[in-house]
Amino acid sequence: MQDITRPRRYHCPMREIRFEDMHLFARVADLGSLSAVARERDASVSQVSRALARIEQSCGARLVHRSTHGLTLTAEGQTFLDYCRRITGALDELEGEFAQQSSQPSGWVRVASSSVVAEYLLIPSFDSLQQQHPQLRVELVVDDRMADMARDGMDIAIRTGPPLTDTVVARPLGTLARALYATPGYLQAHGVPRQPGDLRQHRLITNSAVTFLNHWPFLVDGAPQVLVAEGHWRSGSTAITARLALQGLGIARLATVVADPLVRQGLLAPVLAHCVDLQPTPIHAITLTRRHRLPKIQACIDHWAAWFSAQASSAGYP
Repeated sequence: MQDITRPRRYHCPMREIRFEDMHLFARVADLGSLSAVARERDASVSQVSRALARIEQSCGARLVHRSTHGLTLTAEGQTFLDYCRRITGALDELEGEFAQQSSQPSGWVRVASSSVVAEYLLIPSFDSLQQQHPQLRVELVVDDRMADMARDGMDIAIRTGPPLTDTVVARPLGTLARALYATPGYLQAHGVPRQPGDLRQHRLITNSAVTFLNHWPFLVDGAPQVLVAEGHWRSGSTAITARLALQGLGIARLATVVADPLVRQGLLAPVLAHCVDLQPTPIHAITLTRRHRLPKIQACIDHWAAWFSAQASSAGYP
C-alpha cells in the first residue's frame, strides 16, 4: 500500500536553472548579442550559446528570436526576464542583509544617468569611489531618457527633477543649472541677441529626447517668460547638443557644469546672460524602495552626495 504521508518527488527542469543562469540571461537581454555577452565574460560565443540553449530547454520554451540583426525576446522570454530581475534582486537584498556586518560593500552596481551627468559629474568621481570602496564595481548605463528601473535592472538612477513615482527613494545630491551659449564665431557672424524675442531670428539647437528642455525660461524686468525653442538642429543627446554648439551651428541651452569651463577657454560665450533664468534643477539619486538599504547602493550614494557637495563648494555654488 502506498504511503501517502511521504511527498512524491516530481522532476521539474526549471529547478535546474541557477542564479548565474538568470544573470546571464538578463545580460543577453540587455546587450542583445551573444558575442557582446561573451566578451563581457571573457568566454567564447559557443559557451554562451550553449548556456542559453540549456536555459531554454529547462524552461521548455523559446526565449529569444535569433536573426542577423541580433536577439530579441519572445513573450516567454520577457516573462522569464521579469522573473529573473525579481529573483536576482531578492538575492541581492538577502546578500545585503548579511553584508550589513561587513566593513566593505562589494559587487556590481548598475547606474543609469544622462550623458551630461555621466561625463561631467559621475565619471570624475569614480577614482575616489574606487579608492574608498575597492570591492565595488559600477556599470554605467548612459541614456538621456528616463530608465524603467525595475524592468531594466537598475540599482541607481541619477536624474534631474522630482521623482515621478512613490515606489522609489530619492536622495538629493545637488543641482544642475542651464543657460544659453554659442561660439564667439557664431555670434560674430549672426549677431548677438539682445532680448528673448531675437532668438527667433537665430539657429537654435534643441533636445529631441527631453522636450521640456526646449522651454527656455527668462526673467525680463522681473517677469517670467518662456520661449518654446524650435530647433534648426536637434539631438537626443545632451552631449551631442554641446558638440553642435561648439561647431558654431547655433545657440544651445546647456548645463552650466558643461559650458562654464568652455567659456573660460574662450570656446563658448553666454547668450542673454542678463535675463536667462538658470532655474537650478535638483539632481537625485533614485533607488527602488525595496533596494535602497543594500550596502553597495548606500555606499555609492553616500560617496556621490559628498563628492557633489565638494564640487559645488569648490566651484563657488551655494
